[in-house]
Amino acid sequence: MTMTLHEYPDADMLALALAKRLAADLRAALERRERALFVVPGGNSPGPVFDMLAAASLDWGRVDLVLSDERWVPRDHPRSNSALVNRRLMRGKPAAARMIPLHLDAPVPDAAVVAQLARGLAPALPVDVALLGMGGDGHTASLFPGAPELAAALATDAPPVLATNPPGQPEPRVTLTAPVLGGAFVTHILITGPEKRKALEAARNADPMLHPVAAFLGTAQVHWAP
Repeated sequence: MTMTLHEYPDADMLALALAKRLAADLRAALERRERALFVVPGGNSPGPVFDMLAAASLDWGRVDLVLSDERWVPRDHPRSNSALVNRRLMRGKPAAARMIPLHLDAPVPDAAVVAQLARGLAPALPVDVALLGMGGDGHTASLFPGAPELAAALATDAPPVLATNPPGQPEPRVTLTAPVLGGAFVTHILITGPEKRKALEAARNADPMLHPVAAFLGTAQVHWAP
């Protein structure tokens, strides 16, 4: 399979179309098995998609959600990805979904904390639908170029969850790793703007150590608007 690129005239059309695709993919997943696992990103870009997806009619009570990554900050912190998802998606119908935590009340994501997070995720795997973002540097989730843990996170035998300290970032993070994200039944990547379109072109057929999103482009549906 090869990457499919969907281009939209503006961000509103992207959000509407992508929300419809995600809802359809989740419905299909629920026909295959009892519960569906949906990976969602943080950041600001997916907010409008979440707003529209929140209105979708599907059996949300059988959907498990997990973040692709989380910043190690308090859950009410402005940079918390969990806070964003709770505010923009986990309301109305999707409030019936189960959120699998990628954060615990611990000062740092040490080995014991990461192992506990992995144990909580394991029964819900594999991923049915993954929605990922991408940064202008080619990172996705918290798989950043130059991060000391990147090679371990991209390895085929990587644990499902890994703590990472990306260069230039103000806090440590935890992230799902390549085996988990790459094993998704369906993968969508959301990008907007000319900078990220340029980064996408650079990542095609690139070394994931330089452009980590390259590890997931082969089978992904990429959605872009100016």
